[in-house]
Amino acid sequence: MNKEISLPITGMSCAACATRIEKVLNRLDGVNASVNFANESAQVQLGGQAGVSEVISAIAKAGYAVPAQTLTLAIEGMTCAACATRIEKVLNKQAGVEATVNIATETATLRFPAGQFSADAAIAAVRKAGYGARLQEENTPQPHDDGALRRSWWAFGFAALLTLPLMVEMAAMLGGRHEAVPRMWQFALATLVQFTVGLRFYRGAWHALRGGGANMDVLIVLGTTMAWGYSAVVTLAGWQHAHLYFEASAAIITLVLLGKLLEARAKGRTAGAIAELLALQPKTARVERDGQLLDVAIGDLVAGDIVIVRQGEPLPVDGKVEDGNAAIDEAMLSGESAPVNKAVGDTVYAGTRNIEGMLRIRASATGGATQLADIVRLVAQAQGSKAPIQQLADRISSVFVPVVVAIALVTFFATVWWTGSWATALMHAVAVLVIACPCALGLATPTAVMVGVGLGAKRGILFRNAEALQRAREVNLLVVDKTGTLTEGKPAVTDVLPQNGFDVDTVVQLAASAEAGSEHPLARAVLAHGEALGLSRLSVADFAVAPGHGVAARVGERTVRVGVPGWALPGHALAEANALQARGRTVIAVAVDDVFAGLIGIVDTVRPTSKHAVAQLQAAGIEVVMLSGDNEAVAASVAQSLGIDRYRSGVKPADKAEAVQAFRAEGKVVAMAGDGINDAPALAAADVSFAMRTGADAAIEAADVTLMHNDLAHIADALSLSRATMRKIRQNLFFAFAYNVLGIPLAAFGLLNPVIAGAAMAASSVSVVSNALLLKRWSARRG
Repeated sequence: MNKEISLPITGMSCAACATRIEKVLNRLDGVNASVNFANESAQVQLGGQAGVSEVISAIAKAGYAVPAQTLTLAIEGMTCAACATRIEKVLNKQAGVEATVNIATETATLRFPAGQFSADAAIAAVRKAGYGARLQEENTPQPHDDGALRRSWWAFGFAALLTLPLMVEMAAMLGGRHEAVPRMWQFALATLVQFTVGLRFYRGAWHALRGGGANMDVLIVLGTTMAWGYSAVVTLAGWQHAHLYFEASAAIITLVLLGKLLEARAKGRTAGAIAELLALQPKTARVERDGQLLDVAIGDLVAGDIVIVRQGEPLPVDGKVEDGNAAIDEAMLSGESAPVNKAVGDTVYAGTRNIEGMLRIRASATGGATQLADIVRLVAQAQGSKAPIQQLADRISSVFVPVVVAIALVTFFATVWWTGSWATALMHAVAVLVIACPCALGLATPTAVMVGVGLGAKRGILFRNAEALQRAREVNLLVVDKTGTLTEGKPAVTDVLPQNGFDVDTVVQLAASAEAGSEHPLARAVLAHGEALGLSRLSVADFAVAPGHGVAARVGERTVRVGVPGWALPGHALAEANALQARGRTVIAVAVDDVFAGLIGIVDTVRPTSKHAVAQLQAAGIEVVMLSGDNEAVAASVAQSLGIDRYRSGVKPADKAEAVQAFRAEGKVVAMAGDGINDAPALAAADVSFAMRTGADAAIEAADVTLMHNDLAHIADALSLSRATMRKIRQNLFFAFAYNVLGIPLAAFGLLNPVIAGAAMAASSVSVVSNALLLKRWSARRG
């Protein structure tokens, strides 16, 4: 059957592009495509072996792209990992859709070609599988249904009240007394629990089976119905010699309800990071409009508004300070508790808090465009993603319920054959069904990921996804750029040595004028020194940058070159430069009309936290390697002062990626930290990449982890947090596997009473979530 789809295409620059794409697509089996350059789309008929993914891949190979769209659904009705696996399979069967379902956040994240799929289609697919779904708005945390939670507690209380007399009967039996509670009373109490409070399990099992899957509800319904049904037949038939197991069916339902309530409460605590971040932004802002101060809802603010923020108030927008001075708490951005002083011209961010003073701010970004909104998006994306270590648990969860049902059947018939007792066989099979729990397997990884990602966000460490969190655990070599990471990134001029008749002011003025078009930290140092000397800048023409070497320009009537001594004036100034470099200076030479005009010595102060951070990393078994564009003497001086044994000097920006690849070739798992545009290739080449939020967008886009504070100590914290999170995940997985591997055989051999088995099953998922919450005790180690 032919299927027609419409795909948007980006990257086309002319009609020839459309023709090329058309030819590429029409080569695919059964594909008939027509590409329209005017509306940048392709109409594609699929009739053969090729599917949507093959079409998108062909377009990509041709050098163009189909833009992707992402949406998040809040899922209702999931009770265990088998449910999440079932929904994921259903969504991934939709044409062009890549979906992941997270049981801990109770969300599904879908990625598909823009315009190819819709939220309505996704919701319909989920509902067809037997679950509920609704679109989750961006920057909106999954709300906790307090009403539903209260109803669940009432249901548990009702079930516990009805089950208590049955437990009295069980205790009396253990003491040698039978029928302390009359049989018909037992029948009535257990029936009420089974078909009022327990109705939710029947409903969940029916939806799962109707959708072609099986989940924890199926196991509970099978186990409790077998126990209740057998006991009901015995009671109504009047077989006084036979034992009753009403307490087993009722107690299992009651204990499972309690476990689910405790699990929901614990899961709510793991998911608090996004809600806490959103709570940082106020609901209204005080805005100057038409000469009046008005209270305006956050959603009505626009860029350019003048916002007044008084002492103690949170900032509602990103912007520039127009007037006033204040101490701002930026802990939510950088993880640093010390307030930052802000004055006219400084940048401020939504969600930070005015500790002291008053500010008049011109808004540059509002609502979903603020840095706070970016952080919320990144945290939500990371918390909803899957770590590679979860794949084994997912595979097991997908077949878990059918396998357990098969084991229960084998247990039943084997026990009948061995003991000759149908009642004993029934109880053994019930114990197998109710002790088996896929929930612990499904929750082991995502709950720890949620806590770890949330902790990182509170400390200014933003993991792009769970895979980055896992890979960071394996890092054993960290490559860092000297400038801005190990050092303050604020170099200052310390020496000016004029030559050949030039004076200090002339050398600095010509160098500063030539460097005015450069963004390099050393250029900014020269410019700042010129301003400090009160020197004006001269007119510049023919400005050119030689990456890794320096700049050249025509300043007034003179040709000026400023940069590496060997490049600025080959063959000159080397002896004088070496003398400065021996004193730990970064040296740049100034040449005017091919005449050696002078040398400028610059020093970038080492951060006070760098030495402890390096020691902390080395103590954790991570080798630190420094890359520096500086000369050997300066690089050696900085490396020695920080205790770094391995470094490379004279590294050009283009060589950083090669250096990273060389370290990987040694068999190392390499992390790279950078903040500049020229760091992007090296970041992409690393196993794990760190970018500073204060850096270039290209570096941030290429990074696995974004740091809100430009400090090596935060990289040490990120790696430490990754290791702590992975420890929790491994503990959880071990517990979940061990619980099922030990519990199911014990139940099969009759060594576990069904009531005890039900309690153990209820406790297993609660234990996993609670263990993940212990990760909140993690703290950054600072000297």
